Amino acid sequence: MQSASKHSQLPDSELEIAVIGRSNVGKSSLLNALSNRKSLAKTSKTPGATKLINVFEHEPEGSKRWLVDLPGYGYARAPKHEQERWARMIENYLVERETLDMALLLVDGAVGPTALDIQTIEWLTHIGLPYMIVATKHDKVKPSKLGARKQEVALKCGVEPADVMWVSAAKGTGIPELRNEVRRLLDAS
Repeated sequence: MQSASKHSQLPDSELEIAVIGRSNVGKSSLLNALSNRKSLAKTSKTPGATKLINVFEHEPEGSKRWLVDLPGYGYARAPKHEQERWARMIENYLVERETLDMALLLVDGAVGPTALDIQTIEWLTHIGLPYMIVATKHDKVKPSKLGARKQEVALKCGVEPADVMWVSAAKGTGIPELRNEVRRLLDAS
């Protein structure tokens, strides 16, 4: 629907869910899978491709209920001052946006939660923003290691294994369930 470098540039909304995670966790691929469109959100092999706050409108058009894609945190091929600007943009959006209802925190299921992911969980808890853990790249975890990885991810994130939604944008694993959950959250009044 729209991109902005500051949340104050966005029009008024009724409800927003932010999609956050480290660079290269698969945010854009996940948004494309959720929307059932291949190129709604730009994907890149280079971390840090998302540089703005990107708004995706929930059906029906004009509903003012949005999924909001934020730049990734962590590694990106960009100058330090640019990365610092992104960090301020993300922080200001998450703290100040009044219609932001919750965050989908994407964690790379193949790698497990990083120190930055844990720091983000602690910070979201500190600011009182509800969040849901979504482990991406389910297809990259060997089936023989999946049970242990699910336990590890949940333990490091401080939640129960059942509280982590596992998805694969590439294979479609978990996408219908996450799509239904996002619809439920966006349709909530």
